[in-house]
Parts: sequence; C-alpha cells; structure tokens
Amino acid sequence: MRHHVSGYQLSRNKDQRIALRRTLIKQLFEHNRIQTTQAKAKAIRGDAEKLITLAKNSAKGSDIDKVNARRLAASSLNDATIVKKLFDDVAPRFENRSGGYTRMIKLGQRTGDSADMVILELVED
Repeated sequence: MRHHVSGYQLSRNKDQRIALRRTLIKQLFEHNRIQTTQAKAKAIRGDAEKLITLAKNSAKGSDIDKVNARRLAASSLNDATIVKKLFDDVAPRFENRSGGYTRMIKLGQRTGDSADMVILELVED
C-alpha cells in the first residue's frame, strides 16, 4: 500500500522517472512553455518552481552562496547552458514575485488515449 507516499510514479521505474522530470524541466526553462500531459506537468511543477526560487534567492547572497546555488541546480539539471539561462534570464524576471512562477492551461483530451493535455508555461509578468 502506498499510504502517504508523495510524488507521481508516472508508470515508470525510478531512473526513467528522474530522467523524464529532468528532461521536462530543461525543456520548460529552454522554451518557456511545453505541452505535456496533466500528470507529468503536475509532477514537475514543484521542482521547477523550487529551482526558480533557488536561483532568485541566490542573487541576494554572497559569492559562495551563488556558487553553491549553481552547483545545486546543476546537480539536478545536468546541463550547464540551462543552469546559466536559469540564473541569468529566468530568475531575474521573477525578482518581485513571491511564488507561482508557472501556469497550467488545459487543452482537453488527446485523441489517441484520451490523456488530459496541458500547456505548462512560465508566467510573463
């Protein structure tokens, strides 16, 4: 029984799930919006917002804090160009926002398997 076990399994084993989340978060930061299923969007939304908050809060810290924050982000993303974009482009956009950096727009059901499709995008404010 899975009582009180958090997170979405997404019908994958642990390694595939981690790779899927990492890829979707990279694509979200690279393109600012992705079209995916609702379950996958809900699975990555919290992780993406935590990375944005990490990047945003590191701007106020010392040089050591900035390096440590970049290392933390790099450990979960494994892509130096996306980390650079996150810290230099994405995080400064949300400097005056206290949370809620992403938005889900429902698109309806996919024709093949009737999965609920959404667009997950970074809020432009």
